Amino acid sequence: MANPLTPEVLADPVVLTRALVDVESVSLNEATIAGHVEQVLHGLPHLTVARHGNTVMARTDLGRPQRVVLAGHLDTVPHADNFPSRVDGDLIYGCGTSDMKSGVAFQLHLAVNLPEPRYDVTYLFYEAEEIDSRHNGLNLVSQAHPEWLAADFAVLLEPTYGVVEAGCQGTLRATVRTAGRRAHSARSWRGVNAIHAAGEVLRRLEAYQPRMVTIDGCTYREGLNAVRIAGGIAGNVVPDACEIDVNYRFAPDRSAEQAEAHVRDLFDGYVVDVVDLAPGALPGLAAEPAREFLAAVGAQPVGKLGWTDVARFAALGIPALNFGPGDPNLAHSADEHVEIGKIREGAATLLRWLG
Repeated sequence: MANPLTPEVLADPVVLTRALVDVESVSLNEATIAGHVEQVLHGLPHLTVARHGNTVMARTDLGRPQRVVLAGHLDTVPHADNFPSRVDGDLIYGCGTSDMKSGVAFQLHLAVNLPEPRYDVTYLFYEAEEIDSRHNGLNLVSQAHPEWLAADFAVLLEPTYGVVEAGCQGTLRATVRTAGRRAHSARSWRGVNAIHAAGEVLRRLEAYQPRMVTIDGCTYREGLNAVRIAGGIAGNVVPDACEIDVNYRFAPDRSAEQAEAHVRDLFDGYVVDVVDLAPGALPGLAAEPAREFLAAVGAQPVGKLGWTDVARFAALGIPALNFGPGDPNLAHSADEHVEIGKIREGAATLLRWLG
């Protein structure tokens, strides 16, 4: 397949967005798009380029006193009859337009067309963000090439609709288990119904008052919800077990350990198995590159409601923000699209900051 990322395409982030969307790259199938990106970057004398799996790294080494990272994932969720892209007025429709090939277009456009940025820049085009974290390109790079992630500040080009979303929430998933005693439903008094016992777990959730936490002017609204319930053996059996899966989205002022302790305390008296836990990220607004970036955007940041890979940078002590042209509410939807105006505005913002 010929590389569609020609010099004419790379010169315009809008045209580049379409070209990237039209290269199929559902998670674990990023080899082709990574190859196209790598080929383009290898031809540029101002960049050092390397690849790990289907993650491509390119960096300037100009001796600037500070380094920033621009990171974006190459993969998309499976298509929903929305491939290839199409244009309708000011909108580009297609899988990945919002999440997040319009953001990747920013990275690639700048990498090619900005040979002397004001900071040294590391561009990370990484694989498998949309699936299990063991496949995540940043996770794999952190183990194989941790020096690629070293920086004073990072921007994730996740969809934010042109607003800076600072930090991110942490996330915890746990299974709360209730126990009973199995019996024939005709003689139910001989048993203890574990599904009935789940009622108290649900009442605690119903009464739960989530926090709203403001950090550096950014507000994070927490949430704790039941997301699945399972129990029952047969139509004539009193069940002896029931499971309630809960998801806790917590503000980044709480560590992962504090979040787990909070959930266990809420469900005191029940067996609680934590099955997934990832800490959040503080806003990261104090670093000099962050302040200059916010000045280039010209609008107040807001807290990121959700988890993103900024948390991976925060865990390394690197402040990070989310910024991209796509609307996060459209991510993964059948009518996913991005506004052409937002692409042009966002590209201009990054150029003001780095140029």
